[in-house]
Amino acid sequence: MAKGMREIKRSIRSKQSTKQITKAMEMVAASKLRRAQEAAVAARPYTDKLKEVVSSIASSAGSSKHPMLLTRPIKRTAYLVITSDRGLAGGYNANILRKVLLTIKENHQSPDEYAVFVIGRKGRDFFSRRDIPLAGEVTGLSDSPKFSDIKEIAAQAVQGFEAGKYDELYLAYNKFHNAISQEPTLKRILPLGEMQAGSDKADYEYEPSAEEVLNVLLPKYAETLVFSALLEGKASEFGARMTAMGNATKNATKMIADLTLTYNRARQAAITQEIAEIVGGANAQQ
Repeated sequence: MAKGMREIKRSIRSKQSTKQITKAMEMVAASKLRRAQEAAVAARPYTDKLKEVVSSIASSAGSSKHPMLLTRPIKRTAYLVITSDRGLAGGYNANILRKVLLTIKENHQSPDEYAVFVIGRKGRDFFSRRDIPLAGEVTGLSDSPKFSDIKEIAAQAVQGFEAGKYDELYLAYNKFHNAISQEPTLKRILPLGEMQAGSDKADYEYEPSAEEVLNVLLPKYAETLVFSALLEGKASEFGARMTAMGNATKNATKMIADLTLTYNRARQAAITQEIAEIVGGANAQQ
């Protein structure tokens, strides 16, 4: 009985240590979530305004032949997948990676029909384990990433589409709604055919021409979409981690309570047995 009680007590101490760690990680994630959420929300008006300007210019340009605006037969598709470098974030990585893998299996017959770009160590390792070659990767991003951190891989994917290496480009990321809700999203960002069907044309004067302005703005707009998705992904990551660590803390608390109850019962049984042995011994001496 004493040995069993020692094991229960050791298990209680272990769960208490785990609870302290998960509680601390929950608080850290909550702190980082606030900053990441502010960055994601702040980026949305800029992205929306840039889309409005580009749509207006594309509409004014009329029959622009810019490759980013033209829809062509789909022979090869590129996916830019945004994941995290670290785990312990619930289903944050698994959900989006499962969605991308399922899409690849459903839509492509061979690796020649698609290319995968990855941001985040979890995504890189996931595809490497499945022998899926990567066209580009970025890992080791900070918790507050800058555009310069992903500019190279974003430009690589966008320029690949412009050059005709890919006929469409998808962004795969977790869209942030709130701390407990992140939506795995697969969004086609190229071609930008809907730009020419923009709403009202603004009264702009272009120098030297609308086509020249589009040549500069369209790649920047596509790269901005990638960065905006990264910011959404970071907010989603910290929200998912905060929720996961909160659930882990609750589970540890419940396990500690159950183990404590078991320990108290075992201790009471041991005391009762000792009393019974003492009384039995006293009666035997009479």
